[in-house]
Amino acid sequence: MYTVYILKSINKKRYYIGCTKDVKRRLKEHNEGKTRSTKGHAPWRIVYTEEYDTSSEAFKREKEIKSYKSGIKLKKLLGLK
Repeated sequence: MYTVYILKSINKKRYYIGCTKDVKRRLKEHNEGKTRSTKGHAPWRIVYTEEYDTSSEAFKREKEIKSYKSGIKLKKLLGLK
């Protein structure tokens, strides 16, 4: 299974969208500063996940979510106003 996930920075108003086979390991990497794009914004927490059978399905969905990052659709997906 592949997981599409959305992280939210606990200290800053930032989100990160990604996909992985091991979401717990990936969250740990983000929080340990091992990912360049999220390094300066830790700590992170998972706010949303979706699971897919194939990497291609997960990657397609990740791209779709990224296309409406910070917009009305993202807020709706996360249950925000």
